[in-house]
This record gives sequence, structure tokens and C-alpha cells, in this order.
Amino acid sequence: MRSSLAVVLEQPERLSLTQLPLDAPGPGDVVVETLWSGVSTGTERLLFTGRMPSFPGMGYPLVPGYECVGAVVEAGAEADIELGARVFVPGARCFGAVRGLHGAAASQLVAPASRVIRAPVAFGDKAVLLALAATALHALAGSDALEEGVLIVGHGVLGRLLARLAIASGGKPPVVWEKNASRTSGAIGYEVISADADRRTDYRAIFDVSGDPTILDALVQRLGAGGEITLAGFYDRLSFAFPPAFMREARIRIAAQWREGDLAEVVRLVESGRLSLDGLITHRRPASEAPSAYPIAFDDPTCLKMVLDWKSRS
Repeated sequence: MRSSLAVVLEQPERLSLTQLPLDAPGPGDVVVETLWSGVSTGTERLLFTGRMPSFPGMGYPLVPGYECVGAVVEAGAEADIELGARVFVPGARCFGAVRGLHGAAASQLVAPASRVIRAPVAFGDKAVLLALAATALHALAGSDALEEGVLIVGHGVLGRLLARLAIASGGKPPVVWEKNASRTSGAIGYEVISADADRRTDYRAIFDVSGDPTILDALVQRLGAGGEITLAGFYDRLSFAFPPAFMREARIRIAAQWREGDLAEVVRLVESGRLSLDGLITHRRPASEAPSAYPIAFDDPTCLKMVLDWKSRS
């Protein structure tokens, strides 16, 4: 039986590297040898701390991760992809009784060929950022306020990608709020300030990627009439005072993860040079150091994105 070395969250705050049996691939599946995987400081932090709200597939033990880049080493008869192809895998459920949420932090994966997307070799380990870039693209979709400048709350990787994509769309450079001094650098063509330094109260569009469940009241106060707040982070429970939102006739929109076509579009944007993924990966560790790498990803404010290198896992 084929097996895979996987990151396993055995229970909250307890993570290990464990050899797990892999499900047998079907005719439409591919087997992917992982090169790199990224650590999400949003959903995976909630899983690690045990604060993840009830969610389909939730439960321990589980294999986390939805940011995997690897090479196809086996393809089923119905899988329209060649051996050796470099691909991005946004998750897998291939570990038998051990849940995959989202299941990509492992040395080998079995996934439907229809679910993986080609990742240009030139992207290198930056290809782990494709899901976040697609999520940012999805959050911006449909906004008609980009040309007049929007507010983005949070200057982590997702906030930076939102800002870069807003500019790539031809819009006015956004304003970005960040309260952590160690994350205020790295802006390319836009300004990063504290909320207190921003005097605007007429934004037509605000994108929150802070994940702060208490932030809505403060954001409503910054909206112009008929303005919209897009929640692009991940939250447990949210509440807000109704009267100020009522007076502004505010709209609150939830942007989930990327949708079909978003991944392919961000690949095109990066290949064309309109979107840069540079400067977003700040920490790299061998996969063998995963038990110590995950806490760094979650707790070190200087860590924007942690990447595990599975090529050097031994």
C-alpha cells in the first residue's frame, strides 16, 4: 500500500509528522509528489488552536493545508495530464480514516485531475500563494469602487495581494490599515497607515482581511452612504450596532474562497507581469521541522507566509 508522510493535527495544539496510508488512485486521479506546501495563518490557526467553528469535515485527527505545489508522478487512464507536470493542489482527501481539512500538507497526495491546476515551473515555491491570490481576486470581483480607492484592513499576505490586484485592475491605489508595526513595510504603490491616521469616512468599499470579529462597528463608521464592507477573512461570530449601519444603508458581503476560473486567472496575471508574488514568502523550513514551523507561522508577526520544503524532508 502506498503511504505518505503527512502533517497531522492530532488534537488542538498537538501536531506531528506521521506516515499515513494513501487511498488508491482511481482512473480520473493523479498522484502528486509534493515539492512545497504553505501554512495558512487563517483557517489553519483556528484548527491548531481548536477555535475553528463547526465546519464540514471538521474533527481530529486531520491533515491540514490547501497550498501545495508538486509534480505528477502517476496519472489515471482518464486523467488528462502528463507525468512530470508541475501542479498546484488546493487540498486532498486521500488519507482513509484521517480527515483532510484541507489535506494537502503531505509528501504525496492523491487528487482528482480535474481539481489540480498547472503551475508554471518559473513560479517556484511562490506558486503556493495561488490560492490566496485567487481568493483576493474573488473578493474584489464585482466591486465598482476600485477606481476611486478602497480601504483594505490588514497587511498580511491576503491584504497585500488585494492591494496589488486593485492596482493591477487600473484602480486608484488603495489605503491599507495595519496596526502591527512589523507589517507596515513592503507596500508597492500604495500607503499603509494606522486607522487613527485615516480621516476618511466616505469609503464606498472596505475589504476586511484582519479576521477581527470586533471590527464591524469601526468599519461601518468609515462608510459613505450605501457603502459596502466585504468580509474576506475567516471569523467565528460577528456582530455590529444596527443604527449606524441603518443610517448609511450599509451593505455587508461575505467573500468565500476562490471559485472556478479564479486560479487560472491569477496564473495568467502573474505570467503577464501584472501581478507580482514577490516578497510574500518570508519563512522557509524543511518539512521535517513542521512541528516547530507551524507555531512560528501563527505567532511570529514577522512571518507573512511559512513554506515547508518537502524535497528536504528527510
